[in-house]
Amino acid sequence: MRLSSPTDFLILEALADGERDTAANLAKQIDRDRSYINAELPKLADHGLLTKVGPLQTSGLYQITPLGVAAVHKQSLYIENEDEFETAIHDLKDRIEIQRPTVTIRP
Repeated sequence: MRLSSPTDFLILEALADGERDTAANLAKQIDRDRSYINAELPKLADHGLLTKVGPLQTSGLYQITPLGVAAVHKQSLYIENEDEFETAIHDLKDRIEIQRPTVTIRP
């Protein structure tokens, strides 16, 4: 999985509370260009780190997935060893539960 560091991690961190948000809000929050964020969100969704949520598919709302929360928690490993990062986040994701507005990581 190829991520754009640090921007993709900034996006994930901004959504790590489990709340839904739009590209416009995220761009403002992390001080990045909105068109760039618009391009990154679908890529993060393709990696399974985010999901596009409704009520309408065209609403532009995204929410972090358990895999995305795991990526935030294992961010330092991404820089050290990308293969280990992927294994680690897939191992951790099963212990993460997102029930808006709460994110829980079980021991």
